[in-house]
Amino acid sequence: MREPRLAFIHAAAAWFIILGLAFVNGALRQIWLVPSLGPACGTALSGLLLIVAVACVSWVLVRWRRPNGPACAWRVGAGWLAATLAFESGFGRLVQGRPWPEILSSYAFKDGNLWPLVLLAVLVSPYVLSQRKT
Repeated sequence: MREPRLAFIHAAAAWFIILGLAFVNGALRQIWLVPSLGPACGTALSGLLLIVAVACVSWVLVRWRRPNGPACAWRVGAGWLAATLAFESGFGRLVQGRPWPEILSSYAFKDGNLWPLVLLAVLVSPYVLSQRKT
C-alpha cells in the first residue's frame, strides 16, 4: 500500500465489505443456523464463519495491495477494529436504543458467543496474512 490516501480508501472499502458480510452472517445465523443447530451451536458457528470471512477479505486486500511493512498492516487492523467498535456501539446505542450493559454483554464468551475472537481476527488478520510468503 504505497500511496497513503489510496491505501486508506482500499482498507476502508475492505472494512465495508466485512460489514456487509457481517450483516449477511447475522441473517444466516437468525434464519438458519440457530433454528437448525440451537442457540449455542448456531451462534458459535456464526462466529467461526465471520472469522473466516474476515480472514478472506484480509487475504484479498494484502495480496492485492501489499501493506508497506508490518506497521502498515497493524494500522489497517487497528483501523478496522476501531471502526467495528464504533459501529457496534453507535448502532446498538443510537439506532437500536440498547443500554450499555446489554451492548457490553456481547463481549463475553457466553452461550456460544465468539464475538471477542471475531474482534481479534479483525485486528490481527491484516498483519498475519501479510507475513505469509506466497
